[in-house]
Amino acid sequence: MKRRVLSLILVPFLLFYALPAGAVEKEERKWQDETIYFLMTDRFHNGDTSNDFEVNVKDPEAYQGGDFQGIIDKLDYLEEMGFTAIGLTPIFDNEARGYHGYWIQDFYKTEEHFGSIKEFKKLVDEAHKRDMKVILDFVVNHVGPNHPWVDDPQKEDWFEEKQQMNQNSEESQNLPDLNTENPEVKEYLFDAAKWWIKETDVDGYRLDTVQQAPQKFWSEFSKEVKSVKADFYLLGEVFSEDPWNIAEYDDNGIGGFVDFPQAKEMRKVFQKPDVSMEGLFGYFEKNESLFDHPYLMGTMIDHHDMSRFTSLMVQNNQFPGTRWKLALTYMYTVPGIPIVYYGSEIALNGEKAPDNRRLMNFKTDEELIDHITKIGELRQDLPALTRGTMELLYEKDGMAVFKREYKDETIVVAINNTSKSQQVTISADKLEEDKELRGLLEGGMVKEENGDYSIILDRETSEIYALAEKSGLNISFIAALSAVYIIFLIFIYFVWKRGRRKKKKTE
Repeated sequence: MKRRVLSLILVPFLLFYALPAGAVEKEERKWQDETIYFLMTDRFHNGDTSNDFEVNVKDPEAYQGGDFQGIIDKLDYLEEMGFTAIGLTPIFDNEARGYHGYWIQDFYKTEEHFGSIKEFKKLVDEAHKRDMKVILDFVVNHVGPNHPWVDDPQKEDWFEEKQQMNQNSEESQNLPDLNTENPEVKEYLFDAAKWWIKETDVDGYRLDTVQQAPQKFWSEFSKEVKSVKADFYLLGEVFSEDPWNIAEYDDNGIGGFVDFPQAKEMRKVFQKPDVSMEGLFGYFEKNESLFDHPYLMGTMIDHHDMSRFTSLMVQNNQFPGTRWKLALTYMYTVPGIPIVYYGSEIALNGEKAPDNRRLMNFKTDEELIDHITKIGELRQDLPALTRGTMELLYEKDGMAVFKREYKDETIVVAINNTSKSQQVTISADKLEEDKELRGLLEGGMVKEENGDYSIILDRETSEIYALAEKSGLNISFIAALSAVYIIFLIFIYFVWKRGRRKKKKTE
């Protein structure tokens, strides 16, 4: 805990010292500036035991107690890590054992295990007070297997024939498939989608299995919801490893898409060292050519329908914390919106569903959380990481260096995904002459010498550099840093002294 406090105190001073004097001023916030924490409500945190009926934490397919109050209780935890938005799996009223939210019974009610709509409104309000946005998973393609509409003869034409919806999601198979070309169905879904925005002020929808509804439906859906809230974010899920398949749905008002193709490559590259990263760096160029808004793509490595990334590392006898740090550094510094699946900050393990939906554990080592906090702060403070151009400067066998530029800001990211220390020489022609690279994670420095920048990284580590004017001995920074250490030591002394007093009182 003490180490984390010191780390958080030092980050602003490192930024102050490391960034060039003419750093880009913060601009109006856009969706591409967000960092999303995606969670399954039932599996996150139990904040209200009064709704714990039919809860069984030993049964992975039963409700386990997570609720809206539990999320509210942990908003500060998420904010401190640098997350600016939270995404939730469906919160609507579900059938028995529908802990995941995809067996919807009523589009206008909340699932009683999670809490009332009043409590959900409180969650949105509390998130907004912290300047955090809320994204709901909205399902238009199917309802629960025992929904009242199924046996209603007047709604027979509301359904297609029953079919498998999503081969990667057990809870979505063989469900009643809504006929989204039926005008009555469309009207119902459009009205429900708008009602939640008006009623609760949510900020976006993650759209489940987009490919199961016609493109015309999505064009109309987009217009309807954005008539209520113009800056409403729509994140489409087209479960495909082929970017061309996903791009077919781009021209219908959906802002961005979950980037499954890049996720597959990231999982291959970062699960063990000494794997070439070259294939990764073609994805942004591909996205630029295929999508209208490539910066709005959802960049992720874990998902509730995949085995956990940690499980891949365990299979390869790798230390999860080290592997996660490299993967997250990449995710946070390439174009796109990072989507971090709950539990990634503690390297939660799990095979395919429901094992990948284990109950969150908040009692764990904080080293990985510290790393997420640092890169989260950098992502918020450096526009080049959310809006800048992308250029690969070097890649060989898992050692990569790339550059992000925006206006007068240049950020260089180095990732050593190899089992040996690496030294990479970058010509000043690729950056600028007579400058220096100032490390923002570990605080190192690389000065230009004889027309080159020589970057040295230990095995399985990463660094984010800011390009700045060469500096001499920075007396003001040293003084400020010394002051921080003195304040910290005083803080530790008073904590120790207070602990001694309490101990004496109890004796």
